[in-house]
Amino acid sequence: MAASCVALVAVVLLLLLPVVLLGLWKRGQQTGRARHVVVVVLGDVGRSPRMQYHALSLAQSGFSVTLLGFYNSKPRDELLKSERIQIVKLTDLQGLGAGPRILQYGVKVVFQAVYLLWKMMCTDPAAYIFLQNPPGLPAIAVCWFVGCICGSKLVIDWHNYGYSIMGLVHGPRHPIVLLAKWLVFRRYEKFFGRLSDLNLCVTNAMREDLAENWCVRAVTLYDKPASFFKETPLDLQHELFMKLSRTYSPFQSCSEPSDSDTERSAFTERDCQSGVVRRLHGRPALLVSSTSWTEDEDFSILLRALEKFEQRALTGDSLPSLVCVITGKGPLREHYRHLISQKHLQHVQFCTPWLEAEDYPLLLGSADLGVCLHMSSSGLDLPMKVVDMFGCSLPVCAVNFQCLHELVKHGENGLVFTDAEELATQLQMLFSKFPDPAGKLSQFRKKLQESEQLRWDESWQQTVLPLVTHK
Repeated sequence: MAASCVALVAVVLLLLLPVVLLGLWKRGQQTGRARHVVVVVLGDVGRSPRMQYHALSLAQSGFSVTLLGFYNSKPRDELLKSERIQIVKLTDLQGLGAGPRILQYGVKVVFQAVYLLWKMMCTDPAAYIFLQNPPGLPAIAVCWFVGCICGSKLVIDWHNYGYSIMGLVHGPRHPIVLLAKWLVFRRYEKFFGRLSDLNLCVTNAMREDLAENWCVRAVTLYDKPASFFKETPLDLQHELFMKLSRTYSPFQSCSEPSDSDTERSAFTERDCQSGVVRRLHGRPALLVSSTSWTEDEDFSILLRALEKFEQRALTGDSLPSLVCVITGKGPLREHYRHLISQKHLQHVQFCTPWLEAEDYPLLLGSADLGVCLHMSSSGLDLPMKVVDMFGCSLPVCAVNFQCLHELVKHGENGLVFTDAEELATQLQMLFSKFPDPAGKLSQFRKKLQESEQLRWDESWQQTVLPLVTHK
């Protein structure tokens, strides 16, 4: 047994020797390294907006950037067109259908560790490695190892904790989750968090938790809307609605215009001769929610609230019809689409599209109300979707959790609810006599328009740029 262990260690060291030698050679290549950064996300780049923003901000600040991640969804055009950003596509391990789940997970971790190590050693020498966590297993260890042998500083951007994300899938008391929490993530993330050169996090609550429980010092970098999240001009709204109407019936007009020179959606119409666009009288209200369709968002709350809204609309309350658009991809999408298909409401229509990256800000900037059902698995992160909605001056109703007050101020820039009954009451209040310029919905929008919201680029330059240019 001892001989076998010695042999295994010898094989591992033999395999790592070329990697170490290559790393030491790269450490000596000083030319260009100070202005090169590697950004790593062991997830879908297209669905990792914060890491895309990091890459863009680094590029705009004069760094060359290598972005490593899975390429399941198209990133933003700015990222693809930037001459300073190179995207290296990672391949996920698929088809592990045999054996115990914990064994499958172990094999996947080993594969990802070797594969990520190989990919990172093939990149140019870098001054910094920016890493999104979670997922941090095995990425944190690999990035730290590469940093050690290549002379790169490791920057961990803490979005959440690995064990809390795993608990969403299996349940917080599942043996695998408890094992992961106490024997893997708690010690693994804590150990490497202390070894990293710089830690960023998304809330003050997470910063305090990292400091008190893990002795990890972090800098809070709040998610902020990018500059392209803004109110959509009416003519662009109409173009978007007409585009969506070709695929999704809720965006189609209920009646054909009498004038052949007029084109009409469910919300707007355009005079093709003059180009003038106007909102339709009696149009439905547009309610938007975005999601990754995972266990941390219970959309049954919204469905029950809309059923209650329907009942109140049928009793004669002055309420508009609603078009409810829920965007995103994820594992529970088909589950909820099946539940939605069973709803037969007279005053509510549903639409569950996957939008192009450039269309999503236009939709938020065209909507009347945003709804957020994000329930933080750790209670320490904030929903980026609300940040984007606020950037578009879109009023929001958000389900409450521990640190939501760092973003949503109830009654000031939005409303907070705890259950379907409370959300239904809020919808009734906000949409009463819609569109009422003196109503609460218009008041919230006006406050958001008047507020001086810090954008991502400004926040990043104030918070992160001094840290990565400090000599």
